[in-house]
Amino acid sequence: MDKDTTLHFFCGKMAAGKSTLAKHLSEKHNAILLGEDNWLSQLYPEEITDIPGYIKYSSRLKNIMSEHIKLLLSHGISVVLDFPGNTPNQRNWFRAIFEQVNVSHILHFIDASDEICKRQLKERSKDKLNGAPFTSEEEFDAITKYFQPPLESEGFNLIRYERKNI
Repeated sequence: MDKDTTLHFFCGKMAAGKSTLAKHLSEKHNAILLGEDNWLSQLYPEEITDIPGYIKYSSRLKNIMSEHIKLLLSHGISVVLDFPGNTPNQRNWFRAIFEQVNVSHILHFIDASDEICKRQLKERSKDKLNGAPFTSEEEFDAITKYFQPPLESEGFNLIRYERKNI
């Protein structure tokens, strides 16, 4: 496989800046950007209202997308996957993809405090309707309790970005 073909994926709390970085990297590396939020909102616009709903539909999306992603990579096309890799189990999905097609990978870890993320969440949610899913601090806290930063022992090619309080 072409050494330049790379699977880029992300770890970072909700509203840490993963999607913004994903867009930048796709442009910089002339890579295909696949974003979970966009796919889920188009395929399941009314079904995802809570964490169990997200897990159910996200799992379905990953199952269908895996072969497509592997095909792109096997044809020498780099892919930026804007899907969360916030737990070891989620990161194992990415590992299975890049190992099966034998391409390089980079796990982009955005390290940001809860304070920064909550501020960003509030900013990006200001134009959404009250009660829209995944826009409140309570939902942030509920989701963030599952967050596990990547460990060196996981063996990923890791780039860490530290978002400072501004």
